Amino acid sequence: MSASSVVLLPYAPSSVAVARQRLCSDLQEWGFCETAIDDAVLVVSELLSNALRHAHPLPSGQIRVAWRWTDEHVEVAVSDGGAATEPRAGRPTLSSLGGRGLGIVEYLATSWGVRHEGEMTTVWAVVTTVSTVGNGKVSVPEPALRECG
Repeated sequence: MSASSVVLLPYAPSSVAVARQRLCSDLQEWGFCETAIDDAVLVVSELLSNALRHAHPLPSGQIRVAWRWTDEHVEVAVSDGGAATEPRAGRPTLSSLGGRGLGIVEYLATSWGVRHEGEMTTVWAVVTTVSTVGNGKVSVPEPALRECG
């Protein structure tokens, strides 16, 4: 069983809230527990915020946010017009004001990476989830054990 959504949003900070809300609604509809939803929403927030801060918009002036759910995980992806540098997890000092976004993604996601397709750059992450959809099977996510309450 799987489902997916693709959203083209304005290249603006307000798009982060829109993407969070839409992803949350889809995952609730698909039967995910609140903890798994929170993790996926935080990951998409970090990826989208990084794209808005460091990359250019797509040629349309927008940014593309997509997510795809399967029985055991949700993959979120943010596509933009690329940047001068490659996205990578930083190692900020304790007093740094930023630079933790991809570190958070690295912690919550089972994997993440970057794809280049022409002039489009896509940063994706896979978040293992607890699903109650379908046959009611419950998957325990790694790296941390999480409960649905």
